[in-house]
Amino acid sequence: MMPRRRLHELVARRHGLVVPGAYDCVAAKLVERAGFQAVYMTGYGTSASRLGLPDLGFAGLAEMADHARNMASAVSIPLIADADTGYGNALNVRRTVQMYEAGGVAALHLEDQMLPKRCGHLAGKQVVAIEEFSQKIRAAVEARTDPDLLVIARTDAIAVTGFDDALRRGEAALRAGADILFVEAPTSEQQIETVAKTFDAPLLFNYAPGGRSPLLPFKRLRELEYAIILLPVDTLFVAVKAMQSFLVGVKENDDVLAFADRYVPFAEFNELIGVTEQMALGDRYKG
Repeated sequence: MMPRRRLHELVARRHGLVVPGAYDCVAAKLVERAGFQAVYMTGYGTSASRLGLPDLGFAGLAEMADHARNMASAVSIPLIADADTGYGNALNVRRTVQMYEAGGVAALHLEDQMLPKRCGHLAGKQVVAIEEFSQKIRAAVEARTDPDLLVIARTDAIAVTGFDDALRRGEAALRAGADILFVEAPTSEQQIETVAKTFDAPLLFNYAPGGRSPLLPFKRLRELEYAIILLPVDTLFVAVKAMQSFLVGVKENDDVLAFADRYVPFAEFNELIGVTEQMALGDRYKG
């Protein structure tokens, strides 16, 4: 089954599909290897890993679309990708959708923040007018050529204009044709439940560690019929802690041999990235 059609069917179940985030192609391959049915390209992690910069709008359309294309081609499971604000107005959104679709993305989310945008769990966000947001979602829906490409509407309004306005924006986005609603950073279990009870549409919950939202058990989110449970930056944070610990240990001990148990075997990593497969293909084309 094609990845977009597969994701479409998984989302329709509204059974809390857990989707880990990946910040590069190796992380995406590990998500697939672990048995998850979809993977997420984190904008926060993309900006951090590619640029060494925070998620404050530094990564533009070209960089994000390129990263999405590489990640989508590295795995066979569906890729959900962060498309930030769409990188401009409704016309820019159309081009963003076209580039992400051409890159093999199965779903993308677009938010109502003003530029420069920032991570959804940071303070100081601003949002565009509700009419502008709904028209950008409309533009995204009209721009896709594959109806199985899912458009996810994300509103960051809770921290800016309040919870009630976030609900209004969600309603407007769904009327504009959004397939999935992503209400970012609810601050209480009651808000999480109210979102679930308000909308008869597939919902995404951003399970952000250290963020503004209470992290309810997966079981509870499934009871509320959230369709997607996103783990946006967990692989990045786990990897950074592991590397940090390793490097500090090597520096303090002036020795690397004592840390041999922390290494993935060379052969195993080569298998992960397809060394044997690619070398075999190369042998086919030898003169």
